[in-house]
Amino acid sequence: MTDTGRQTDRRLERAILELLERRGPTASICPSDAARAAYEGDGDGWRELMEPARRVAGRLVTAGKVEITQSGRRVDPDKARGPIRIRRAR
Repeated sequence: MTDTGRQTDRRLERAILELLERRGPTASICPSDAARAAYEGDGDGWRELMEPARRVAGRLVTAGKVEITQSGRRVDPDKARGPIRIRRAR
């Protein structure tokens, strides 16, 4: 991974954790929320950060910091297809 990629991942990780911290203990966020928060530019370039945001969320699951959900149920990030939500680990 390049230095730019590592920096982007760190921004996404901070964004995910900060967004969750600002919300209630049972709230969740969409990866797009983190992508928008971490994007350093104008327009809709944040969309390019959607897959990296999902990947970073998966690493945070492994670290025990967050959970990935679909339809309110916890799912394995490697098997999740379609829209997901990210919430604090319970």
